[in-house]
Amino acid sequence: MRKLAALFCCILCCQSLTAQVLGGKSVFPFLDLPAAPQITALGSMNVSQQNTSDLSLAMGNPALLRPSMHAHLQANYTSYFADVKYGHCMLGYDATGIQTTFAASVQYVHYGTLTQTDAAGNVQGAFSPRDIAWQLTASRQYLERWHYGVNLKFIQSRYQQYSAAGLAADVGITYQDTAHQLQIGLTARNMGVQLRTYVTGGGQEPLPFDLQVGISKRLQHLPLQLSATLHHLYQFDVRYADPAMEDGIVISDGDTTGAGGKTVDKLFRHMVLAAQYEVGRYVELTVSYNHLRRQELAVSGQQGLSGFAAGIGIITKKLQLRYARSWYQRANAFNQLGINIPLQQWGLLVKE
Repeated sequence: MRKLAALFCCILCCQSLTAQVLGGKSVFPFLDLPAAPQITALGSMNVSQQNTSDLSLAMGNPALLRPSMHAHLQANYTSYFADVKYGHCMLGYDATGIQTTFAASVQYVHYGTLTQTDAAGNVQGAFSPRDIAWQLTASRQYLERWHYGVNLKFIQSRYQQYSAAGLAADVGITYQDTAHQLQIGLTARNMGVQLRTYVTGGGQEPLPFDLQVGISKRLQHLPLQLSATLHHLYQFDVRYADPAMEDGIVISDGDTTGAGGKTVDKLFRHMVLAAQYEVGRYVELTVSYNHLRRQELAVSGQQGLSGFAAGIGIITKKLQLRYARSWYQRANAFNQLGINIPLQQWGLLVKE
């Protein structure tokens, strides 16, 4: 129990890190992209979902990596905005002898081929910017109801002649009450340091740190699982600094924020709500709502489905297929496809 207490204190102390920033103020922001359809359909973040067969959940909380995910091979592809494409591949392995479950993954973001010009606009060629992150995950069980885990990441980024690298870690714990079909999760994400800056001699930039807590509950008489996730717990006001706000302007750290109240809105912007319904034995339907995304990306008067996401999963013994669609604005959404193959069911990586 002392190990869990120390881990919990470490997570809480992370709020003193310089990495406590929101979007637009950190390096390697691609780390916050949802890697798999399951995560996208759950609102792009979830640290408590009760699912022992989807390997990608460990990307959000390493404590969700379980022995039942041994020999699961997963590949995901995303058609993002502005012709940006990114992919993710992950493999799980349960080392029974040391009672630890491992997973290795890689996430790659390709921004297409861009034209390179000089200051006068003369074409000098083309280049292909990209980001990549390698990740190693380990998870263990403590007593009957606790799990804890860690993700270690090595990050590389290259934009033409500019490149950067970094190290990061996610630390997470979960508490599961199987009698009441309830699970609670807590995760500190992207704690780390930039090893190499884009500009020689430039100052280090913070990583996109986040502290998240969530709860998931399966209903007793209905095949429905409800989830609620809170993010950026260390900062109360996570609103975008909009200079056009009409309720007063306050200048702070180069940003402009409204001086008005709207306490309920501020609280709700920390929350992501999700529901997953099991249709028979083979189909899962998921919907979610991200209030922060809707408030900050929706066009005024044309909100549509901004902030909502939905997904469908076809789950069989030998194969899992998933698709998700997430709406950022009324006319802008992205699609994601994923496949998960339990290699043991195909006679590969079978435990002795």
